[in-house]
Amino acid sequence: MNIYNHQNKLKFLLSAIGILIVSVSLWYTNSLVNQIRINERNNMELWANTIVKKAQLVSSTDSLFRILKIEERKRVSLLAKAYQKISANIPDEDLTFYLDLLRDNTTIPVIQTNGKREILSKVNIEFNSDTVTYLRGQLLEDFSEYKPIVLEYLESDKFYLYYKNSLIYSRIQQIIDDLNKSFLEEIVLNSASVPVIVTDSTLSKIEQYGNIPPQISKDSTLLAELIEQMQDQNPPIIINLPQSGQRYILYKDSQLQTRLKYFPVAILVAMAIFIILGYLIFSTSRKAEQNQVWAGLAKETAHQLGTPLSSMMAWIDLLRMQGVDDSSLDELEKDVHRLEIITDRFSKIGSIPKLNLSDVGLLVNDFVDYFKARTSKKVQYTIDIKAENGMSILAPVNEPLFGWVIENLCKNALDAMAGDGKIHIEITEDSQFVNLDISDTGKGIPSNRFRSIFHPGYTTKKRGWGLGLSLADRIITNYHKGKIFVKKSVVNQGTTFRVQLRKSGLLQK
Repeated sequence: MNIYNHQNKLKFLLSAIGILIVSVSLWYTNSLVNQIRINERNNMELWANTIVKKAQLVSSTDSLFRILKIEERKRVSLLAKAYQKISANIPDEDLTFYLDLLRDNTTIPVIQTNGKREILSKVNIEFNSDTVTYLRGQLLEDFSEYKPIVLEYLESDKFYLYYKNSLIYSRIQQIIDDLNKSFLEEIVLNSASVPVIVTDSTLSKIEQYGNIPPQISKDSTLLAELIEQMQDQNPPIIINLPQSGQRYILYKDSQLQTRLKYFPVAILVAMAIFIILGYLIFSTSRKAEQNQVWAGLAKETAHQLGTPLSSMMAWIDLLRMQGVDDSSLDELEKDVHRLEIITDRFSKIGSIPKLNLSDVGLLVNDFVDYFKARTSKKVQYTIDIKAENGMSILAPVNEPLFGWVIENLCKNALDAMAGDGKIHIEITEDSQFVNLDISDTGKGIPSNRFRSIFHPGYTTKKRGWGLGLSLADRIITNYHKGKIFVKKSVVNQGTTFRVQLRKSGLLQK
């Protein structure tokens, strides 16, 4: 199988395999990403449920604390009554219960003072009695929550009992405060990396936030937009904090989950860029290699033709000296000159040709006159030059190479018509281009082969090399910076090729 002639099928096959590989890779990557996304979402839901449970736990703890506070105050009140009963000194009253109550008090701090607030005794409170002798300052403030109990043992002597909540109650109060604080810190500094905002009951005042970029946290407008996004994405979590009231916890998908949404797209874009760059690099390398082969082959051909051409010119001169018929030698000399032109064409492949401003119509006429004498009489040639104001149509061209293009196009037209038909050449111009339309009445070209016919090696002839149109394409595109393409073609009716030359900008001095 000729791989070159089946390159379109191979390209299609490789493209299908590439698409399959990319599709499988994206499917597998997307499956992994979806699994990670599901796990991330589960973590978020677990975090949200944990927040709700912790809020309920804090609320329950606060309820228990309120009950404890009530019971604690009952104990304080009962202790105060015990002191009052004892201080009343009622005859024949059994005070055993009240004395036991006072003896069993191991938690409620009590300080006894006289009328001058001089400390007489203390229970369940630690301080240095030698340095602290009076109840005042911060110590008095600590024992000012409840009114002191007045003890009257004698009418002239009054004593006062100051007391406050028990040590256990104070410690529980501190625990509740720490629990509230740590609860809010856990919300904003969560292990699930979820962006969180805690607001008041009106959803207007932001109290705390976490996992939010600094540029957003410092901009009130961006924060307001973020709150709206959070409300749209997830319903707010409502919590009631002890002694603080209602709060709203707003959150959205974590940054990891957000990035995972676009990960497959990023992979696809990266793969597409890699494939495109790879294709461009290999395509450029292949074209450069082809150009080197073309140039090397052309120059070697010109070199090989040089020696026999010189010999043929010498033989023609020798035959003239021997009196051979001049008309035959003239035709032979024309063919030798033609071979010199062909040799010159091959020598210019691979180098930068010199372009001269030339009369395109005159060049085409000269070539057709030469070509017409060497082709079948059944072929009719017509040339239509549509110049403005009867002036010549000029374009910068390299005459030997440009003639080679016209020759290849006409030879292809002759082959398509099997030596019987019409070749029409129309030359037009506009402000930027000179256009040559070469039409034939041959078998035509299918539309799906309009581009492939210019590829090296493409031919429909059994003995053809498929280099004529490829050479024409390279000469016009690479050396003249123009265009050559199939303008139109109808199967079994004919084909029109267009050669488009630039009118200026390529002349060399």
